[in-house]
Amino acid sequence: MGLRFPEDLAAWQRWQRDRHMLRRVRDLVRRPAPSTALRLHQRSADPVVLFVLDATTPTALASVIEPLTHLGDAPVAVLAPADVSDHLPGSWSTTAVADGEAAPRDLRSIRAVVSAGHFLPVGNRAYGWARQLGARHIVVQHGLLTPFMAPLAEGSHVLAFSQEDADFWRSGRLDITSQTVGSQLLWKARNAGPVMDRPDGPPIFLGQLHGAELPRRISAATATSFCRETGALYRPHPAEVDRVSRWQHARWQRSGVRFAPPGPLAASSGSVVSIFSTGVLEAAASGRDAWVTCVRPPAWVREFWQRYGLSEWGSAPTPPPARPALEPAQAIADAVLALAEGAS
Repeated sequence: MGLRFPEDLAAWQRWQRDRHMLRRVRDLVRRPAPSTALRLHQRSADPVVLFVLDATTPTALASVIEPLTHLGDAPVAVLAPADVSDHLPGSWSTTAVADGEAAPRDLRSIRAVVSAGHFLPVGNRAYGWARQLGARHIVVQHGLLTPFMAPLAEGSHVLAFSQEDADFWRSGRLDITSQTVGSQLLWKARNAGPVMDRPDGPPIFLGQLHGAELPRRISAATATSFCRETGALYRPHPAEVDRVSRWQHARWQRSGVRFAPPGPLAASSGSVVSIFSTGVLEAAASGRDAWVTCVRPPAWVREFWQRYGLSEWGSAPTPPPARPALEPAQAIADAVLALAEGAS
């Protein structure tokens, strides 16, 4: 099994729009938003590597930004949709990058562009610059992969969690190269310290109503049956803010389903259950009991569970993922510098 859209980004984007019909209707009636200048962060002149951040989510920061702490004084720059200096190590100057096709003059020395992919606006723009400048395009895996992940840009080099993930994401393409670096997010979860578990407390079910990968009739039915049968606390995903999700939350609460207190998952305790959330593997890495479950799971969900070694509810808990010999952030930094030197 591999990606549903292994090469065609436009087809993937159409699928995304079609899976979110309410969003699609709003896009049709809404006037185009004015272009917003991006922010370029620099700590030295003539950077050789450009790190690209589309969002300040935990997965994005772990995969794209944390490797900066292992680069010493290497000349690098960071491109983001806003000032993200608070997330960067050391002191950085920031300048606005106006809308346009050409790479800014300050980036003419770039030999490698590092991002989570070219499927979001900032990453897509930086990929265009990489092609203009003849720079290597490096994609760092930031989360677990389903068949509905966006395709890789032509000629990308992937820094993957595992060889299985690299092969899955490549989906038979010959223009993609890869190497395994592990997951910084899971490394941090494993090294976060002992977990204060409450074995007698209710499990926490990680919601995924926002996901385009599964029909809501499956994701909602799974959460409904599991929370009612086990007394689990429902933890909404931060993206569950649309009208339909809010309606579903209210319906659950009226029927007696309890919700987990707000806050990061790492600050909670007890076992963790979901359909295909990265949080299940993150919990297992931290030493917590974690499982997956699904009402009428599609074939791709079962393949996903198998690829990541996730245990179904009712069996032994998911074992913690294997620990790489080298911290992934260090491995990413080393690989990026080597690839940038090779592109010179």
